[in-house]
Amino acid sequence: MTTTRLDSRRAAFFDVDKTLLPGSSLYLLARGMYRRGFYTWRDLAGFALGQITFRVTGAEGKRGMEAARESALAFVEGKSQDELIQLGHDVVVEVIGPRIYPGMRRVIDVHHANGDRTYLVTAAPRELAERIAAYLGMDGALGTEAELVDGVYTGRLIGPVLHGPAKLDAVVQLSEKQGIDLRDSSAYSDSVNDRPMLEGVGHPVAVNPDRQLRDLAAQRGWPVQDFRKRRRLWLFWLPIGLAALGAVAAGVAYRRGGPLDQLPAWRRPAPPTPASTDRLSRLRRSMPEAAEGASPLRQAVPEAPVDQEPPPRRRRVRVPGIR
Repeated sequence: MTTTRLDSRRAAFFDVDKTLLPGSSLYLLARGMYRRGFYTWRDLAGFALGQITFRVTGAEGKRGMEAARESALAFVEGKSQDELIQLGHDVVVEVIGPRIYPGMRRVIDVHHANGDRTYLVTAAPRELAERIAAYLGMDGALGTEAELVDGVYTGRLIGPVLHGPAKLDAVVQLSEKQGIDLRDSSAYSDSVNDRPMLEGVGHPVAVNPDRQLRDLAAQRGWPVQDFRKRRRLWLFWLPIGLAALGAVAAGVAYRRGGPLDQLPAWRRPAPPTPASTDRLSRLRRSMPEAAEGASPLRQAVPEAPVDQEPPPRRRRVRVPGIR
């Protein structure tokens, strides 16, 4: 942290999950702990299910968030703080750091270049948030506090989960201690649940916003930044492309005379209706030769007499020297 940033009255506050990186930082921590023997595979499976729900639906209701954070912190019960700090550092360097959006790295670098202080504000454990902030060269982090007794985690929380209005309270307390002017500061988040923090600063920015936050940003005229372009390509256009290829393949099989029962139901020809059958009968009655099996087009073209001799074949004359 440079002297310019220490003297600055401006700051930028960043949410972590789905703002700084895709998905949940807590799940990535849990995966690292599983590899080091802290969790069982069943514990990791529970985290994975929550991660899938978090990424697909973006659901993070207050009751569900608090239950998830309390459950996660319960897993570290009996572990020493030094052990968890070292583990958090390794997980950030190996797993979390490479997943951070390059665009958000540039945003943080711009704030640093302008002399602004930068802080993470997240519901994840404070120790993990501090490791991520140190990795990015930020000035600090605010996170959910876990209770310690003699340097060992009890598995209980100190105070509320840092979520919703609690985030704004933590930001206000930090600003009062550090002399930061929130009216000249910025905040970045993906969720409408962070609306209090966004409204508490002078320059809010919606990053990878959910639908509700996108609508709110449009109403308030807030800037919107979206770094999920590649993710949208894989989640939206790839399934559509595969479905289109399947339809083309089914059409080719149908044109080549493949069995109809092997085609999808939507590719099979519709059965004849009574109206279409009646029209075909009237057409056959009006064309007797067609009913006998002869084609009207062939009837219109005269055929050559059977007793007519074929034209004589021309003999090929070879000229010496010319092939």
